[in-house]
Amino acid sequence: MNFADLPLPPPLLAALDARGYDTPTGVQAAVLDARCAGRDLLVSSQTGSGKTIAFGAALAGSLLEGAAPGAKVPHSSTPLALVIVPTRELAVQVREELHWLLHGTGLRLASFTGGTPVGGDLKVLARGVELVIGTPGRLVDLLRRERLALSGLRVVVLDEADEMLDLGFREDLETLLQAAPTERRTLLLSATLPPDIRALARRYQRDALPIDPRKLGGDERGPRGGAHDDITHRAHLIAPGDRTAAVVNVLRAGAGDRAIVFCTTREGVAAMHIELVKRGFAATAISGDRAQAERDRALEQLRRGDAQVLVATNVAARGLHLPDVDLIVHADLPLNADSLIHRSGRTGRAGRKGTAVVLATLAERRKAERLLAAAHVTATWTPAPSAAAIATAARERLADEILAGEPGRADDELQARLLARLGAPEIISRLLARELLRLPAGEPLRAVEVPREPAERHPGPRPPRARGDFNRGAVTFRVNLGGKDNADPRWLLPLICRRGGITRREVGAIRIGPQETQFEIAGEAARDFELAARERDPRALHVTIQRADAAHAPAPAPAPAPREHKPKRPGPVAGGGWGRYQGKRKPGKGR
Repeated sequence: MNFADLPLPPPLLAALDARGYDTPTGVQAAVLDARCAGRDLLVSSQTGSGKTIAFGAALAGSLLEGAAPGAKVPHSSTPLALVIVPTRELAVQVREELHWLLHGTGLRLASFTGGTPVGGDLKVLARGVELVIGTPGRLVDLLRRERLALSGLRVVVLDEADEMLDLGFREDLETLLQAAPTERRTLLLSATLPPDIRALARRYQRDALPIDPRKLGGDERGPRGGAHDDITHRAHLIAPGDRTAAVVNVLRAGAGDRAIVFCTTREGVAAMHIELVKRGFAATAISGDRAQAERDRALEQLRRGDAQVLVATNVAARGLHLPDVDLIVHADLPLNADSLIHRSGRTGRAGRKGTAVVLATLAERRKAERLLAAAHVTATWTPAPSAAAIATAARERLADEILAGEPGRADDELQARLLARLGAPEIISRLLARELLRLPAGEPLRAVEVPREPAERHPGPRPPRARGDFNRGAVTFRVNLGGKDNADPRWLLPLICRRGGITRREVGAIRIGPQETQFEIAGEAARDFELAARERDPRALHVTIQRADAAHAPAPAPAPAPREHKPKRPGPVAGGGWGRYQGKRKPGKGR
């Protein structure tokens, strides 16, 4: 089956053809089947399955339903479609994917996420946008400001719905769905379908058609499937602040390899590129903000061999013609398994062998393990290459080159001149010393406790934990945010999950006091949580988390800058997990 065999609007077929996509993946073929037209869908599909194109094409079909061939979606004063995603990074990725896919439909699209000034969002909404992409917290904020109107929605998409519930966004999702018209089309996509997701579907979808590509007789990833045997995956646990040094050492250890270093942001690409050039690497860089001519020039340098390392965002993960690449370095963790598969897939092509390396701090370790498991990848956890190991390997290569080299044409006059003043051993010693100075040097790395093999601890995706586990060995922690800071479990829960690399299922009761908040972490997750939470979050340097039974309380932190639209809380709130929170969420706090 080809995309041309599916009922797709002509602008989408042209966009897919321009990208070289001709064969749909399993989820794309299922969602775009004529029998699904106009219906609510409950889609069970893993990351890496091509579902962004699937739901993007589906919502475009709904908005163009009944229009003449080649017609565009007319501009509207209120949004016509809403895509809700769990994280800022996924919002950016979805926006970029849908931008090229829907460009020919005339749809104006924009993403709205926490961590950015809300004033910019208000200006975009005032100009008009038909397709809104955003995270639950920021969307609810805009809704309560009465700047985001949902009365004209025809299609709502919930992407990665299980992760949104894991992060405690259930109430925000319900707020958005209740504000949307009843007579809308709702597409719910989730890697898993636990009872919470099924209950959400029963309440907010109308006679939803369940779709599981794996049960339709094929691999849901289709022809662009997941990781394969030609790629060796390694994972290195690194100390905070050692990311650049670890990248340098991985590249030094793979001397002579043509490599791609992936970073999450454009700023990260620019900073990493500068650091690598400083250390003598022949490196070039590309990202989405660079002009097409500059990107073409960078890729040509890599193809000619003028550059050995390409530093890039996910723009280089697919759709580009690149030469044979030996090494992939995930300097920043990919957003999801889809990104992991596509990034790593730049090596090990056409029967060649390749290596993909994942770097993770203690705070990121759990996320890294979940990504690898979701991508069906088995990675070996080892320490990152040390400076001593790199020096030893470089000396071995130098010895091999000298021993295997062909005898050169000697300069008899120079040789006689040197031998007249120095003995042969001294000449060899001095020449070797000069060569050793030219060898690449590794960076010093701080020691980090290396975890056991992920498969040994978690042989697969972790099953949902029963709430009763908190009655056996739960550990209480405290965070230096309390009533004085207008603390609220609705925004504390995502903060706790992010700092500790856990999900809401591992968070128990949250009790807010005047000066601090205490919360429970399930016993089996407590040790990893404690290690991860020690690392300061650059977005909230004043926030400290430690065990409640620690000998000393954290040093007093400066009070955070006042924020607008904060409701005053009358006193402590007792809760346990996302299902027992009281009070309203904090307006203005986008996530």
